[in-house]
Amino acid sequence: MRKLGLSIYPEKSTKEEIVTYLEKAAKYGFSRIFSCLLSVTKAPEEIKAEFLEVNRAAHALGYEVIVDVSPRVFKELGISYQDLSFFHDIEADGIRLDQGFTGLEESLMTFNPYNLKIEINMSQNTHTIDTIMDYEPNRYNVIGCHNFYPHIYSGLALDHFQKCTERFRKYGLRTAAFVTSQVEGSFGPWPVTDGLPTLEMHRDKTLAAQMKHLIALGGIDDLIISNCYPSDEELEAVGKMRLDMVTLNVTLREDIPEIMRKIVLEEMHFHRGDVSGNYIRSTQSRVKFKGQEFPLFHAPEILKRGDVIVESSLYGHYAGELQIAMTDMKNSGKSNVVGRVAEEEIFLLDALKPWQKFNFSEK
Repeated sequence: MRKLGLSIYPEKSTKEEIVTYLEKAAKYGFSRIFSCLLSVTKAPEEIKAEFLEVNRAAHALGYEVIVDVSPRVFKELGISYQDLSFFHDIEADGIRLDQGFTGLEESLMTFNPYNLKIEINMSQNTHTIDTIMDYEPNRYNVIGCHNFYPHIYSGLALDHFQKCTERFRKYGLRTAAFVTSQVEGSFGPWPVTDGLPTLEMHRDKTLAAQMKHLIALGGIDDLIISNCYPSDEELEAVGKMRLDMVTLNVTLREDIPEIMRKIVLEEMHFHRGDVSGNYIRSTQSRVKFKGQEFPLFHAPEILKRGDVIVESSLYGHYAGELQIAMTDMKNSGKSNVVGRVAEEEIFLLDALKPWQKFNFSEK
């Protein structure tokens, strides 16, 4: 199952603030944590005590905890890849290698006696994961996670993101990526606070829209909020989302006939396989409701990208078919525009693949 995750930074928050956040997020279905050691500068024993206290509180709430590290952190804390007891002592469930070793070391680490997960940086599009897999790791302890990018314009391009993700998916490995809260003043591990997305195109989009986009793209299992602290409204919106398919927010016309409202809001839709490029076509409604009357009630001259359409009975056997306009085009005069996809989510239409399932929620 896809998981919702969040990030915590013990060196920048009190234990009370973190636990309050974890308790709140758990109610909305969050179940994994990204915790960062890269920016911590305290002595090893002090770090142990601080992280152990927080991690125990997290486990009591049902969270899985992955700690971000690198070879530099290993050196500074006196940790060897052959002895991961430090992470066992702080009761982490795994470690994320922001920077890795040669491949052999990672492979050996997956057989650690504590059954810690070894999470590999997914954002480089190098042969790192291929080399690790060549060394025959315990694949059940290998997972992957993209980076996040604090500096504006520095996040991953979509094409690069997809190529990186595919490198991991071909091995059937669990994957994760970051999305960013839009709360002003939210923070991460570094001083820059321009947001913390994996994808640059997400930097200014709503938190829910970012997550929906990753769901639509496929390939990413776990969706992690990277900065602290998201608003209650953001958490609630995410908590209401389906994680197995994209739910598009839609504004419907007040005068929409009841049968068309039912088609939009109560049916599961899928993007028909013989793609036209002009519409996303969901055709099962015309089969299910065959013989029903679909009056022509709102047929504007121009259909605009993002318009939700239900064909009228004037279109014969197409009557009742639901469509979403992918581009602006002239209306034949027979097509009802019954509503519109929320403006901030229209970009999601480009990510929906042939046969992909989706539904609507009234905004």
